[in-house]
Amino acid sequence: MNHQITPTRGRSRSAQYCHSLLVILVGLTGFGGEAATNCRAEDTHEVEIALFDVDATPPVGSMMAYDRVIRLEELGLRCRGIVIITDEQPIVLCAVDWIGIGNASHDAFRDGIAKAAGTTRERVAVHTLHQHDAPRSDFSAERLLHQVGVTDVGLHEGTFAREVISRLQNAISRAMKTRQPVTHVGYGSAKVEKVASNRRILGEDGKVAATRYTTCRDPKLRAAPEGVIDPELSAISFWNADQLLTVMTYYACHPQSYYRTGVPSPDFPGIARFLRGQDVPDVLHLHFNGAGGNIGAGKYNDGKKENRLILARRVADGMKRATDASEKTPLRASDVGWTVAAVSLPPAKHLKRNELEEKLTQWKPNDYWGSADELAWLNRCESGDQIDLGCLRLGNTRILHMPGELFVEYQLAAKAMRPDLNVAMAAYGDYGPGYIGTEIGYSQGGYETSARASKVDKSCEAVLMNGMRTLLREDNKQ
Repeated sequence: MNHQITPTRGRSRSAQYCHSLLVILVGLTGFGGEAATNCRAEDTHEVEIALFDVDATPPVGSMMAYDRVIRLEELGLRCRGIVIITDEQPIVLCAVDWIGIGNASHDAFRDGIAKAAGTTRERVAVHTLHQHDAPRSDFSAERLLHQVGVTDVGLHEGTFAREVISRLQNAISRAMKTRQPVTHVGYGSAKVEKVASNRRILGEDGKVAATRYTTCRDPKLRAAPEGVIDPELSAISFWNADQLLTVMTYYACHPQSYYRTGVPSPDFPGIARFLRGQDVPDVLHLHFNGAGGNIGAGKYNDGKKENRLILARRVADGMKRATDASEKTPLRASDVGWTVAAVSLPPAKHLKRNELEEKLTQWKPNDYWGSADELAWLNRCESGDQIDLGCLRLGNTRILHMPGELFVEYQLAAKAMRPDLNVAMAAYGDYGPGYIGTEIGYSQGGYETSARASKVDKSCEAVLMNGMRTLLREDNKQ
């Protein structure tokens, strides 16, 4: 199998040192004094969290995924996260209002965050929400273009992304000084009505007959059934006794209502998050996109501008109902765990090195998908670099952290693997692979599994399913 399991257990070296120092000081002086005060809060609280939130809105003139920014409006883009602190090295979850962060950029974000939080890259999960009027970042593609003399690399220009990493580091460093105790974790879920629908409309032959994109103006396609989706929105909350500290929500759906406006927008999931923040202003709300690669709002969105707020209100309603339905359980350090399965995803057979290298010099500033990111992914696969699948354990709740534009079938399969647990999923982690379909999906045709969209082979399903089983296995308690 192409994965390795990395469990976490035992007390961290810093915690052991602090505990030993405290014992020595108490023995010598009879009290801990200032040294005891400066020791970690594990002496009084087994679990703590630090919350961070920075502006991730690109400036006017910079390139987003498809167009340059022409102006900024009321709602910008956010980069938010949580640091979970126990007697282990911290765990960091981060959600960004960008279309994708892949390859070397994904590593750089994780490394920068890890340094600020005092942990390792393997214990940091960075995900995007995949809004389309938003930036994309791939330092590997940027470097490849510079190597062949391309000066205007368009959306691969990494200056602003590096600035956001610096902002993140500063925000996390500040947050670690004001962390808060956690006594309970909550889990709740609710069905979201009239938002998600499957994009792939199959014909009688089992092949994709039409794609119902997130904006769909064809009344016949909108009239087709929702298809395979996961209507459930999950809410995971952290509490200090009766005080709600933060809520993380998970829902699988492409987030576009309309785009290519030249104005950065968090679109309807970000607006839903904003609405919840207005209802409960003292609570930091984080949202993660689930396995929504083949899911969109096309059945309920004909492109009218007013649909953005309609969809946002429906998602916000699901967020509220899931949070209100949450069952709280005590949370101790032993209830928290982080596990990693490193996997090798096979590259798509259509990726040909000679062709991609030849096309590099033909790159145009307005190109947004092509040889640079494809070659970056092929280089990564051939070098043996693996992708980390992560799983956060919070008592009876598991959160899987997955790469790419994952098909919803992976999310449904994960929940079916452990029906005895509360299972949520965040996809759109490392954006390097692009779309990740199911094995049968690659034989059905359609945009999502085409050479234009997907950089992995159909055999990736077996690799990812095995990785999820490893992370969710019954004896995986640490």
